[in-house]
Order: sequence, then structure tokens, then C-alpha cells
Amino acid sequence: MELSGKIVDVLNKKIYSGKLFIEKGIIKKIIPVKKAPDQYILPGCIDAHVHIESSMLTPQQFARLAIRQGTVGVVTDPHEIANVLGVEGIRYMMKDAEKTPLKIKFGVPSCVPATSFETTGAVVGAEEIETLFRERDDLHLAEMMNYPGVIFKDPEVMKKIAVARKYNRIIDGHAPGLRGEELKKYAAAGITTDHECTDLAEAEEKIQRGMKILVREGSAAKNFESLMPLLENHPEALMFCTDDAHPDDLSEKHILDMVRRAVAKGYDLWNVLRAATVNPVRFYGLRVGLLQPGDAGDFIICRDLKDWNLQAVFLDGKKVFDGVHVLTENIESQKVNRFEANVVREEDIRVKVVPDKKIRVITAQEGSLLTGEKIEKPLIRDGLVVSDPGRDILKIVVKNRYNKMAPPAIGFISGFGLQNGALASSIAHDSHNLIATGTDDREIINALNAVIREKGGIAVSREDEVQVLPLPVAGLMSTEEGVIVAKKYQDINKIASLTGTSLRAPFMTLSFMALLVIPELKIGDRGLFDVRKFEFSELWL
Repeated sequence: MELSGKIVDVLNKKIYSGKLFIEKGIIKKIIPVKKAPDQYILPGCIDAHVHIESSMLTPQQFARLAIRQGTVGVVTDPHEIANVLGVEGIRYMMKDAEKTPLKIKFGVPSCVPATSFETTGAVVGAEEIETLFRERDDLHLAEMMNYPGVIFKDPEVMKKIAVARKYNRIIDGHAPGLRGEELKKYAAAGITTDHECTDLAEAEEKIQRGMKILVREGSAAKNFESLMPLLENHPEALMFCTDDAHPDDLSEKHILDMVRRAVAKGYDLWNVLRAATVNPVRFYGLRVGLLQPGDAGDFIICRDLKDWNLQAVFLDGKKVFDGVHVLTENIESQKVNRFEANVVREEDIRVKVVPDKKIRVITAQEGSLLTGEKIEKPLIRDGLVVSDPGRDILKIVVKNRYNKMAPPAIGFISGFGLQNGALASSIAHDSHNLIATGTDDREIINALNAVIREKGGIAVSREDEVQVLPLPVAGLMSTEEGVIVAKKYQDINKIASLTGTSLRAPFMTLSFMALLVIPELKIGDRGLFDVRKFEFSELWL
């Protein structure tokens, strides 16, 4: 196959008219020509850290959306399904990924469970990690979220790190806000990346400790604006990632959009493209071509380098996207799950008054995984504490999905702004128990039980009418095509907006309210949890 255009040579920082010669999926040679079609041929984009499950799609369906956005490779941590199904879930993701030409590199989750303070569906210990490392030489140790365990040398954490070092595997990091001596200890353990930086000073300190910074622009956490100045002084240390991308976002934009935005802001083209292509390919050892002779034919074609209108995507020398249609085969995915929760009753989530006491309230905010804490006087009716939409204080419930007999944990949260109805989901990082919040108990129960009946999904209950998007794969993913799931997710978000919520992506924000490794106050299936102290916290005080 021969293909001509303006060759964007990122490695040598030059653009020239050229012709590609491809045989059996490999670029045999690239020769300069005097005249070429007015199209730009360049390496495809890499998402350096993403949880595919957060797209609510199987790897195959995720790939079909990502390819449409100019992505040719991703580095993924199947952490979400591992918390539900353990090694079986990891193997499921790797097997389904074989159905797509997208270059998907897997990490082995390092924190399953993320903490010992919540109920999870499985455990992935040092032994399981070593078993997988023996089976495949392209695996690495995925994000080490338990940074206190690293700093204080928790035995199980150190065993996992020792296994990674034994097999000479990369260890990804996850250390929001970590600085100073604690950061020094964390980096010294061999952890070499971080995608949780929110400001320049934190990122620069981590770079000084030898870490690579993954600039994140996902559906919930967005750090692009604050971290892009790093391109000027540390282009060698940067990669781009989404971490968590919901299907509606993924259907419209991915890493190429970060490239477009960065170039539009005036950042050096070569530094931007290096972060989107060369850096992740080389750091992770991805089997992805960089538009050089001898490389796999993995590249994209854009009409220009201003609007970056995508005309085609090639993987292993084969066109997989023609600018309109994805050209890969769509193969049916299997459904796997673990879901034991039984229906919940209103009396199960009632909170009795404690006289002369106030309550702790979680404070959530748009576009951030971080939460705060405030102390408020509760609204009381008939001797029970109830949601108070007028003050934006709503009941929040987490129900164990793995144990039928476990009672739900109950707290209160501010920041969602619901004026009516309730939201519920079986996506609740990291253990993926059931989570719901709403303006009254009946609506909360309606939404929760809709998810339970489907054995996974997201639901809205409003005026006793319930809409649900089923997620039958581990309660996290659909097997339907990405464009269909994206449309259904958009539709259910529109219904959610009728509750009066002030959040653009309320389900995404809700899913992180049970994440017990991100400060400050969260709620798991066993109750409120103070991440700063790493201990449970009482509702009443």
C-alpha cells in the first residue's frame, strides 16, 4: 500500500511532503516527494492512563469510540472490574480487547481492594499479580493508590512492589497532593508516574523526584488548564490521559482534543505531539508505531493542524476509520457479573434523631474527586433526619452489593443540588457497591431497586417514574455499541437534570463519593470515612 501527504515527523520535528510504503502492516519506507495531497499524516494519539470500564463499554466497544477520535493506543488499569471479579475480571478485559485492533496495554491493579475499610468482590494480592506477570511480559503494576501504605511500608503493599521490581515492571502512581518527605519515600519505592496533580508546584516537585506527569482531562477530573504550562519546561516528562471518560464525552473527544486545545493556546507543536504520542509509547514500551520505517502502520490523517479534522485512522497498516465510519468488525461480548444485593426498603435507610447533636455532611464539587466536610443542624421530621433540598443537604446511601444481609450505610451530602427525585448507580469507585442520593427516601429506594433489578446500572427516579441504563457486565459496562450507550447515557443525564441538580455530570460525581482514598470525607458500605485520618467517622457530633 502507498499513501502520500504531509508527513508530520514528531521524532525529528519536521513536516515534509512524503509517501509511505506499507507492507504486511509495517512501514517499509518513507520517501520525500515534491508534491503530496493536502493532508497531514502523523502518529496516532495515546491515552496514557484510562479505566476502560468507566466508559461503561467493553474494551471492544470502547475501542470503536476511541478510534473515531484518533486514538491508536491506550494504557489501561482494569481496576474497576477487578474489584468486582478479581483475576477473572482482568482476564475478561484482556480477552475482549483481542477483538479490536486498538493497541491496549494492561496494567495489573495494585489496590484490590483499595482499602480494607470497604467490602469488595475480590482480592488481587501479590501472588495473583506474580501469576499474571509470569503469563505476560507486557503487563505492569497499575496505579498504587495506597500511598500511605507505601510511605509506612505496609507489608502487603511492599510485597506487590517487590514483585513488580522482581520482573522489572513499571509501577504507576496515584498520590494526590503528596509533597515533601512523604513524596520522597513514595518515589523512592520505584513509583514513576502520577496522574493526580492539580497544580504546577505539585507536578514540578514530582518531576524533580523523577516521576512522569500524566495531564488528566477526564469526565470528572480536569487538570489540563492548570498543568499545560509544564509543556514549556518539562516536555519530556508529560503524557496525556483521561483516567475516566464517560461514553458521551468519548463519543465526541479524546486525546486529540487535548492536542487541538494545547496548540490553539500557542504551545509548541512538537512538545504537544511528543506528550500525545512519543512519550507514552517509549515510556510504557507500547507496540505502537511512531511513523518511522520499520514501525507498525499506526497513524492518523488530519485535514490540517489547526482544527485537526480527522479524515482517517490506520492500525497495522489497515484503515480502521474513514472519517465517518469505524471499519472494524463488531464481535459480541460476553456478560460476566457478581451481584448479590437484594431489594431495599424505606425503613432500611431511615435515620433516627440523636437529640442536641449535629451531623457531618460531605461536600462535593463539580469536576473534582476531592470532597470536604461541614457540620450542619439536621432537618427533622417525625423523629427522623431527612433530606433538606432547600439547604442542599441530601441523604446518601451505600448498599453492599456482595452481601445480601449487610445493612446500607447512610450519610448526608451537599453539592448535588437536587430539588426532587433521586439518582442511583452500581458504579461506585472503587468497590462498586450501590450508591444513591436523593430528596426523599421513597425516591432513593425506587432508584436503588431499579439498579438492583437489572443487576447493575444507573437510574433516575423522579415523581415515582424510574429510568435505568442497564450495565450487565460486572454492573459496570454495557455490551451495546458505544454510540448507542452514549445516546442512552445522554438521555438519562437529561432526565437527571430535571431533578434540579447543579452538576453537569451528576452520575460521574456520585460514583466517586465512595472512593475512600481521595480526601476528605467519603462514604463506603460500612459508613462515613475520614480520608485524612484514614479511619471511620461518626455521622453525629
